Amino acid sequence: MRINLTSVLVDDQEQALRFYTEVLGFVKKNDVAVGEYRWLTVVSPQDPDGTELLLEPSSHPAAKPFRDALVADGIPYTSFGVDNVAAEYERLLGLGVRFTQPPAAMGPVTTAILDDTCGNLIQIAH
Repeated sequence: MRINLTSVLVDDQEQALRFYTEVLGFVKKNDVAVGEYRWLTVVSPQDPDGTELLLEPSSHPAAKPFRDALVADGIPYTSFGVDNVAAEYERLLGLGVRFTQPPAAMGPVTTAILDDTCGNLIQIAH
């Protein structure tokens, strides 16, 4: 068994696509109209046939209170691996990304938490 798809709930799919591709560096894989929304996925450019991230509309009534509670508690919705958190932090700061937690060493792992502009906190880690 393996993970082939995971999702992040987003307020605006087009805004999310711009942020996840132009800022974070993912690559669009699928973009299929599904009613008023899209089946919109991105992948890592280092693994284009790997796990897809679905930029899923947050229109379900449970989505807003769930995401608001996570953000209020400072809990990231998901985590992405990077080669060097400090370097990625500096790169993203230069692009105007807002961080809620700067790089922090936690034993053998270093993390930072950013605001994805689409309603979520996202952790980067190495």
